Amino acid sequence: MTEHAANLYTQQSNNVFKTWILMILFSGLIGAIGYAFSWYFQTPILFYGFLGFSLLTNFFSYWNSAKLALRQSGAVEVPKEGQYEELHRIVENLAITAGLPKPSVHVIADPSPNAFATGRNKEHAAIAVTTGLLDRLDRTELEGVIAHEMAHIGNRDILVMTVAVVLAGFVALAAEFFGRGILFSGGNSDDNRSNLIGIGIAIGLSILAPLFASLIQFAVSRRREFLADATGALLTRYPEGLASALEKISSSSAPLARANNATAHLYISNPFGADRPQHQAISFISNLFMTHPPVEQRVAALRGMEL
Repeated sequence: MTEHAANLYTQQSNNVFKTWILMILFSGLIGAIGYAFSWYFQTPILFYGFLGFSLLTNFFSYWNSAKLALRQSGAVEVPKEGQYEELHRIVENLAITAGLPKPSVHVIADPSPNAFATGRNKEHAAIAVTTGLLDRLDRTELEGVIAHEMAHIGNRDILVMTVAVVLAGFVALAAEFFGRGILFSGGNSDDNRSNLIGIGIAIGLSILAPLFASLIQFAVSRRREFLADATGALLTRYPEGLASALEKISSSSAPLARANNATAHLYISNPFGADRPQHQAISFISNLFMTHPPVEQRVAALRGMEL
């Protein structure tokens, strides 16, 4: 318990710092693309344009990434009265237990069971669940899932996880923009060697920039799932509820209709459907691109907890 509390407070204190690091890395990638672009086309103003673009994107991602994530997932905020009254009650009770403001409650009309939390801070947080999750889980399992998402809010994971949604997408967009610019233009230089170097830079950045952004995005998610599982189990005092929910969610082979790589790391489980077994020789490489730790490891950790 003491070790978990230490990990929790360390995680909370580090998350804002890690968000700044993520934004700085993003700005560095965009700056590199802009520098390569301005060098190749011999137009220095392009470099400053890319830097301005990175600053505006960082500002936009902080203030609007949660809205964008909810919109991309098809989540709709639902009223407290009526069909989702019990869901609101569970969210409210767990928010009180966690000492957090009640987040807004959203539902995604999708038969695949899943859920996520988003927002820039605990005062502007949201929890979204699918209709498939509500249909498939019993109350204790649903409480486990909501507690897990509440833990992401309390642990301050949601800021860096949500900002990553926008930044990773913009890195890929900027790299593609540069690549297309090189392909459809011969540049201003008559030096064939310079043209070849420019094409090499274009290819390198077009491949490595979005790859690097994705690796940051995925790594940010994986490290935090175990802590959110443990914190959520402490909130409900019943780890088996979340363990059972994870087994049910991960057994679904149907992907979310609006699943995409930009928001995949937000969900409690892989939104693209049940993981398939992979050959051992490629397991290390594939693990780099997994948005979530293996469910078996998460369930084992939960069932091994001592409260």
